Amino acid sequence: MEKAAQKQKQKQKQRNKRLKHTPPPHRAILPQHASFNRAHTTHTTQLAYCTPQPNAIHIHEHITGTMTDPSPDPIPHVTGRRTPDEPPHHGINDGSGFPCPAHTFAPIDKKGKAVTRDASLTDILIGKSLSDDRLIGAIVSLGESTAHIAYLLQNYVEHTYAGTQNASGDEQLHLDIDCDNAVFSAVRDAGVFATAASEETPVETDVLPSNYKKEEHENLNWFSLGFDPLDGSSIIDANFSVGSIFGIWPGKRLLGRRGREMAASAVAVYGPRTTLIVALPGRSRDEGCGDVAFEVTLVKDRSHWEVSREEVLLKPEKKVFAPGNLRATNDNERYDRLVRHWIEERYTLRYSGGMVPDVYHMFAKSGGIFSNVSSEKAKAKLRLLYEVAPMGLLVECAGGVTTHESEDKSVLDLEIDDLDRRLGVCFGSSKEVEKYKKFMFSD
Repeated sequence: MEKAAQKQKQKQKQRNKRLKHTPPPHRAILPQHASFNRAHTTHTTQLAYCTPQPNAIHIHEHITGTMTDPSPDPIPHVTGRRTPDEPPHHGINDGSGFPCPAHTFAPIDKKGKAVTRDASLTDILIGKSLSDDRLIGAIVSLGESTAHIAYLLQNYVEHTYAGTQNASGDEQLHLDIDCDNAVFSAVRDAGVFATAASEETPVETDVLPSNYKKEEHENLNWFSLGFDPLDGSSIIDANFSVGSIFGIWPGKRLLGRRGREMAASAVAVYGPRTTLIVALPGRSRDEGCGDVAFEVTLVKDRSHWEVSREEVLLKPEKKVFAPGNLRATNDNERYDRLVRHWIEERYTLRYSGGMVPDVYHMFAKSGGIFSNVSSEKAKAKLRLLYEVAPMGLLVECAGGVTTHESEDKSVLDLEIDDLDRRLGVCFGSSKEVEKYKKFMFSD
């Protein structure tokens, strides 16, 4: 009894310490009034609006000094298009995190909901033997991002395109941009991140707090984030489940890193419920603890997180398959034979066209296999930084296996030598991935 009371006291002390942390505002809050003058704006940023207007400022044009809105009307929802000389890797967002005035998530932060979400997820993480306050703060910020994106999805009805493409050539929805801003806003407010990059903002973006002083704060435990704010935007019009993918690395950079170095990763799913699976490698937990993956669900009118799966585990075998990029079977004979094998062996097909719901199905059913294989005519599209490495950590922390599509090597051991590095992959139950390797690697 005495040990239990002491443990509870220690847990409460750590929780109070976390809740007292209120990072300074990272930026001046731009007014969300119907119309305002940017004449005194000093923060260099980029505009991210949502509906084309004839006088729209191009998204990639920076505003500094004395620039005013092109229209005296309420802030328009517009977007710029790529210019002919714009580099191909240039995304249309800038990582400022400024919310779109017409699609804010303020309503779900009222009445103390943001505080209770923070407190509930903090308690859960402490209960999972996580003692690093700053890593707890980093993961809690991903919980806030998830809650805000869930609200945006529920209340976003336009589903219109921004008229631009991301670095992968995918047509961007206005929703992609708003979700990207939701994550950057939460990340900047957390006060524990130094760098972030996303599918919509494909550059290493400085997100250090505005009061950061190298001589005072250099030795603090800083993190960097690679993320895909809205995975599955191509299937969202059908009201399919979609998700977000997050990878947290220690330190202030992303280039040159490997997934094996991650401090944590998380994947959110937005469907009938809003859930978040978190992966914690043993090195991030208290001494003597191993890898763990667990699921939490957003409940009570989005005011609390509750544990819905204490531990997510993948069994060695399960005859469920999700074959991505099937068009590659047309000119990749090995992949074609593998898919035929799954069908002949009467595997159950579970495939939606979204990486998050397809891999998440394995977590929910405790096994299966997900593949996304490329060919000469059907190139790889999954990004190592934003999607593959974070999801790979989840799979391996749950007892599964990952591999590069054509090389017997875990995706966690691949170097992020380019923020846009793409590859084919296979994730899943250990024996199912072994079968994949026999078909794909053996002569």
